[in-house]
Amino acid sequence: MFGVARGREEDPGVYIMTAKAKTIDEYLAALSDDQRAALEKLRKTIRAAAPKAEECISYQLPAFRQNGMLVAFGATANHCAFYLMSGTTVETFQDELDGYDTSKGTIRFQADKPLPASLVRKLVKARIAENEARRGESKSRKATLPN
Repeated sequence: MFGVARGREEDPGVYIMTAKAKTIDEYLAALSDDQRAALEKLRKTIRAAAPKAEECISYQLPAFRQNGMLVAFGATANHCAFYLMSGTTVETFQDELDGYDTSKGTIRFQADKPLPASLVRKLVKARIAENEARRGESKSRKATLPN
């Protein structure tokens, strides 16, 4: 098994990490069928919303980069998660995320109740805009710095 947090039988609340996955396909191959299906659907939706994004493994999670880290996703023994890598994006969409278990930059969901594709597209587009705005700010700051 690759890079998947699994609860131990004697204590399902304790997670242990298995061997590290080097690709998203390796990560997904180690999951249960229902988790794999939910996360493959999420991956496909992210790709469609961010066709210029590059897939990678970051912090042992499947992730996408575009002008910096964009989003990531993963699975534990108890849920799947979509990581927005941004507390402001979760906060901005809080009304649409009502009913989901959220924290600062994370949305947790059950494999049999995946996130709606329309919501994922909105969240990914918001993250792309956030990264581009941050990148633009960085460039403008460099241009105003004295030599």
